[in-house]
Amino acid sequence: MSATTLPRVVLVTGTSQGIGLAIAQAFLNHGDIVIGCACSTLENAPHVRKMLADYPDRYFYYAVDVTHTEAIGQFVNDAEARYGRIDVVVSSAGKNVFKGIDCEERDWTHNLDLNLRSHWYLAKCARPALQKSHGVIIVITSNHAWSTMPGCAPYNISKRALLSLVQSLTIEWGPAIRSVGIAPGFIDTAGNQAWFDSHADAARCRRDTIKKHPVGRIGRPEEVGALCLFLASDSAGFIAGTTILMDGGRSALMQDEA
Repeated sequence: MSATTLPRVVLVTGTSQGIGLAIAQAFLNHGDIVIGCACSTLENAPHVRKMLADYPDRYFYYAVDVTHTEAIGQFVNDAEARYGRIDVVVSSAGKNVFKGIDCEERDWTHNLDLNLRSHWYLAKCARPALQKSHGVIIVITSNHAWSTMPGCAPYNISKRALLSLVQSLTIEWGPAIRSVGIAPGFIDTAGNQAWFDSHADAARCRRDTIKKHPVGRIGRPEEVGALCLFLASDSAGFIAGTTILMDGGRSALMQDEA
């Protein structure tokens, strides 16, 4: 089956807000069927409720904690049972755990469960369905995979490991399944706005952050969604085993010049 045949059945994790929400919206706008999940219940996910109202026949949502392997397996099984196939999986769930390298073991374990193991297990569960559809796996990592800041370990460690996960998925499961990664940089989400707001002068913090981006702004969630849409298409059929850094040129700028 062509990866661009409509409507595709697309699984997206982390769809209650931010990047995951924008990814789900991009596929819905394209005419696909999206089955999303996040740890939030519907009562606490107003954006999800709106999408369910806007796309009652093409959007479905499950409250799933992706750190629980049984829940991931059930999510995938239910999706395939509902439609008989899965064409695209976007593994987007994750969260920055602001802990240093001397973090407690429980912080280390939770971080790797959320930001690494969940991506591997989702791919593993979806593999049989994706092999049948000759589907696509897109893993969302972070620019922290290349460079980070104090107090972000073990987050950056898990994000770096996702680069290797994408490579291994590609060489072990190709050509039936094509795998690729996206590493967003600073994206204008509610979570990052909360980080700005944690500073004494939030507006100045935002301006200083923008100065570190040669494109003159920070990223928009819908831009990540647009890249996902392209990578899931037949036009991207020769892109595999790599992770695309999407950071507005920030990594190209020596920070003492910012």
